[in-house]
Amino acid sequence: MNRIHRSIWLVLGLATVLFHLGLIFSGLVPNLVSRPLHMALALPWALILMARNPLEKVTGYVLTAFGVFAAGWIAWNHSALGDQYGYLIDDFQVYLALGLLITVLEMARRAIGWPLPLVALIALAYGMFGQHIPGEFGYAGVPLESFLGTMTIAEGGLWGKLTGVSVGVVAIFVIFGAFLNAGEAGAGFMNVAAAAAGKLKGGTAKVSVISSALFGSISGSASANVASTGAITLPAMTKLGYPRALAAAVEAVASSGGQIMPPLMGAGAFVMVELTGVPYTGIMAAAILPAFLYFFAVWMGINAFARRYDLKGLAPEDQPDTRSVIITSLFFLVPFTVLLWAMFVLGYTPQYAACLSIMVAVALLLIDKNFKLDLRKIGARYEQALMNSGKQVAMIASIILCASIIIGTLGVTGLGVKITSLILSGSGGMLWPALLLTALACMVLGMEVPTTAAYVICVSVAGPALIDIGLEPLQAHLFVFWFALLSTITPPVCGAVFIAAGMVNENWLKVALFAMALGIGLYLIPLGMIANPTLITLVSSPAWSLLATVKVGLALSAISYGVIAPFSPLIRGGLIGGGGVLLFI
Repeated sequence: MNRIHRSIWLVLGLATVLFHLGLIFSGLVPNLVSRPLHMALALPWALILMARNPLEKVTGYVLTAFGVFAAGWIAWNHSALGDQYGYLIDDFQVYLALGLLITVLEMARRAIGWPLPLVALIALAYGMFGQHIPGEFGYAGVPLESFLGTMTIAEGGLWGKLTGVSVGVVAIFVIFGAFLNAGEAGAGFMNVAAAAAGKLKGGTAKVSVISSALFGSISGSASANVASTGAITLPAMTKLGYPRALAAAVEAVASSGGQIMPPLMGAGAFVMVELTGVPYTGIMAAAILPAFLYFFAVWMGINAFARRYDLKGLAPEDQPDTRSVIITSLFFLVPFTVLLWAMFVLGYTPQYAACLSIMVAVALLLIDKNFKLDLRKIGARYEQALMNSGKQVAMIASIILCASIIIGTLGVTGLGVKITSLILSGSGGMLWPALLLTALACMVLGMEVPTTAAYVICVSVAGPALIDIGLEPLQAHLFVFWFALLSTITPPVCGAVFIAAGMVNENWLKVALFAMALGIGLYLIPLGMIANPTLITLVSSPAWSLLATVKVGLALSAISYGVIAPFSPLIRGGLIGGGGVLLFI
């Protein structure tokens, strides 16, 4: 990338940052202005920067030009469009709507591949032609102008609540993470982890667990987590003689936990706020103990593997000195402290608190761990922050806009209600069969669709059924969210495993088998949340919540040792059976 092109992208990255910060500080902006402009800013990153060949580059410019025009036209005419109530009045608007939907599908395809756009395309086809399907799954149909209008010029499709979450909250936290990671915060995560666990048995693996939990709390992406922390922890583990499959599994499993770790939860926390009506702080409080249990189960799994293999700690020369730990930790502790102080003490909204934290993170990029001002390094850090902000906001926008097509179609056609009825009838109205059906649906969908999108789609169709059977709304949403994450480590499609296996040049299936054993908490904790509902009631009943955490933690420890440790079959069976009973009583 030459200097001129890089300058253009940096200006676009700066525009992306300033636009989303400006929305928070400027007060109320109409949804049909802010949401289309959010898409317009994401288009060049998704369609031009991510182009993989000359044809994609050319079509990327064409689609970007059209998409910017269409989004800008909707923003400019938002008042008049509000009076149309989602009905397209002429051929120009019909072609504009079709072009917008095609552009969004292509954005998602380039960002994450075919599966999600294909699901959205099937949903659109159902919305336009479902009246021709006989039987229970057909529907009465709506005029094409009404269906396309609802999807593109009203707040029920592309510009619905889900996109509002992307614009108003997720983008802000993504920008916060980009600025935090451009400085010394990443080194701070690694140093704190190394100081806390580096000397222990299996210490290098435990460093991976702690650093991935810390890094994942702001990255929210399993793949990004593997690539960043894995670049340090994987060579360290293999150098100390860890089996390569185990080393890669540790990193894949630990990194996957970033998507269930507050505050970001891979954007899932903010979507959950919108869908459940539970305040963000309530979501964080409900999610924190299950997330802790997940990493605790991984930790105990490493202890169990240490009985089978000689898992060494970090070599003394690789352990950071106390000064480095303290100084580098400040680069993430200070912004995090500002974030939590603004939310819990001052009572600001999460997005406003994140804006204040971004300002602190921006200031911290001026110095390094030696407190030196190096203009070249400062410039490089700001460039990295702006580029990553633009790319990551576009990635999230591409996923959420495409998922919004599916959610909009479910709403217009009533298909979600029909699928809910199918789940209820298939389970005979019983909770655990309904949970099993939902878990299978989440796992299958999550194999091809990013976690947040899989969660949104699954909870839209299965959530009402689970709530009808007797689950609390937050229980149902957390259950679905966790099972949507299974595909990161479960074959046949396991993204985090593929990346980690590639980094150590190991067979991915071997890595997946280790990962499934080590990440057993991912399969059991959602069931534990149903069997022990007080696990997610930390605010309303803290004592019972902590007691449930201890009980589930003991159960997970017993099951992990039973699955992994080299005991006799009788002892292993007893540990698994005893742990299972303890988990569900």
